[in-house]
Amino acid sequence: MIVRNVRYISAIMAMSALFLTGCASHQPTPSHSVTLPETGFTVHSSLQYSPDTWPEPLYADLYVPERTDPAPVVLMVHGGGWERRSRSDMTWVAESLASQGFAVLNVDYRFAPDFTFPAQLHDLQIARHWLNRNAGRYGLDTSRVTGFGFSSGAHLVALLATVASTDSDLNRPHGGPETALKAAVAGGLPADLPAFGSGRLLRQLLGAELEEQPDRYQRASPVTHVSAATPPFFLFHGTMDMLVPFSQAERFAEALDAQGVYHEIYRMRLRGHVTSFLTAGNAVDQAARFLARQGAGPQSAQANER
Repeated sequence: MIVRNVRYISAIMAMSALFLTGCASHQPTPSHSVTLPETGFTVHSSLQYSPDTWPEPLYADLYVPERTDPAPVVLMVHGGGWERRSRSDMTWVAESLASQGFAVLNVDYRFAPDFTFPAQLHDLQIARHWLNRNAGRYGLDTSRVTGFGFSSGAHLVALLATVASTDSDLNRPHGGPETALKAAVAGGLPADLPAFGSGRLLRQLLGAELEEQPDRYQRASPVTHVSAATPPFFLFHGTMDMLVPFSQAERFAEALDAQGVYHEIYRMRLRGHVTSFLTAGNAVDQAARFLARQGAGPQSAQANER
């Protein structure tokens, strides 16, 4: 009976995954498809990427694909409301990308409320510097560094991508052109923080109520920093997301449109915040192909004209 139940549940999950894969739309439809290589990879676990003088040591797992040429790199950032979880949440995504020829630096970062914004952005900026310093050692191509984040991780990746291409004071002292991304992937993105009011997670992250410091909420919002120099974005989002409404992705897309920045939206129908991550396999594959189309993928990727 137990065996039958397990098989029944497995079958239901497989059918559900297949059904949900069909309940998605991709706009704009890519003009050509991309075939990515299949590669093995090596994992360098628990590398300290923070300086010894940093407020707390921070670690990352580096996935390096088996290649003869320098590998494009994805800086990967987990979610958890800026207060919890770890890089292990993103292991399956990192493995998926590494098996398609991408190197992946899957990082942890400092948590609120012990550390308030912009501490988390600074963590990503120094992770980006770490890649620059260690490119030769691990065979990385730092001219093709992109970002991938989900939820609060998407917020931080989007901030890194948008801020680096501006003269914002958030670039000081750790940011600037050396921390730029060639493209970014953001899932379940909280892009416009004032729209959420003064919820507990934002009070922890920003150290204030919205009414007390509205400028601080705006400053921490990726949508505020979108410019014509912002890199291309791939946005995936559950249309039934009650935690981070789909309107957040639409708001960010509108800001990108206004600045003429190329972007794609992968709408995941019938899915909320958590389920859009747990069933994101096809979105991850589409994101990998997006990165390749932006010139940020493996050089051995093949473009197939339709």
